[in-house]
Amino acid sequence: MVRVYNFSAGPAMLPLEVLERAKDELLDWAGTGMSVMEHSHRGKAYVERAAAVEASLREVMGVPDNYKCLFLQGGAYGEFAALPLNLSAAGQSIDFINTGDWSTKAIAEAKKYAVPNVIASTKEGGFTDVPDADSFTVNPDSAYLHYTPNETIRGVEFDYIPDSKGLPLIADFSSTILSRPINVTDFDVIFAGAQKNMGPSGLVTVIVKDDLLGKARVECPSVWDYTQQAAADSMLNTPNTFGWYLLGLVLDWVKDNGGLEGMGQRNKAKADVLYDYIDGSGYWTNPVAKRARSWMNIPFLQPNAELDKQFVSEAAKAGLTNLAGHRSVGGMRASIYNAVPLEGVQALVEFMKEFAQKNG
Repeated sequence: MVRVYNFSAGPAMLPLEVLERAKDELLDWAGTGMSVMEHSHRGKAYVERAAAVEASLREVMGVPDNYKCLFLQGGAYGEFAALPLNLSAAGQSIDFINTGDWSTKAIAEAKKYAVPNVIASTKEGGFTDVPDADSFTVNPDSAYLHYTPNETIRGVEFDYIPDSKGLPLIADFSSTILSRPINVTDFDVIFAGAQKNMGPSGLVTVIVKDDLLGKARVECPSVWDYTQQAAADSMLNTPNTFGWYLLGLVLDWVKDNGGLEGMGQRNKAKADVLYDYIDGSGYWTNPVAKRARSWMNIPFLQPNAELDKQFVSEAAKAGLTNLAGHRSVGGMRASIYNAVPLEGVQALVEFMKEFAQKNG
């Protein structure tokens, strides 16, 4: 078996140690004679494991007791609808900062249930930067302020936390969660699809402050009602048991590798290696303003876009996979989430050097 370096934006590369442990436990989990996927979510063994994973998430992220940790389904996209249904009244405005495709999708979904109010946008500049921190005004009558700390598709990342002026601050952390330390209390809701830094697809984690519970509209589906799910320990319906279990293994791996401090050091080192090469190459370019460059998703372009398919194809043959940029923007993109090792980034840089020498 030959493992490639997988630069996919999600579902993304998982730590080899996690996959090997899951493989070892797949047929006989915890000495029960059955796979974790075969266990009832109501059974004692699984309920205890689920509680342990929540405790681990709280430990790793420093989640205070006055926040609920929910393990739901529907992905981050589902949360685009769940949030207005849980936190806004019909006809109420919701403030948005629009810095890319996922912000745009969140705005479009919220429009079905509330009145989106885009207080800042970088669309005019092609979503290659973030707005200045003092360039927007929050509407005090809005239900909350929603932003996306890291935009996966265009590789744009905030270098500050927006001041919500007392409104609940909602953050879509899908592509940056667990990548470095954060202060959870800076936010009122953090949500993230699992398929980038937390495990396989199919699970979404929602960290919500207690004082935002109990506000869901009557028409909010029960499976997305934060209050109902919190009361049922995220088991109002059958949860994604395997994804929840895998998240636990990933969190163990994070703890074994220095926690979020260790992840932050690891990820900054990887990003520095790739950005330093791109900037000094004289061939490759990155379209994002330097202050807004993502640690997780790094797009890069070459002078002749007609060579993009050749680059992606040759890179795949060299064991460097999923480097094509998103279909909406083209070019190339390397997603270097937690599980991508520094050696993988170094191998990518060496390949980019060879390609530039042949085609520059």
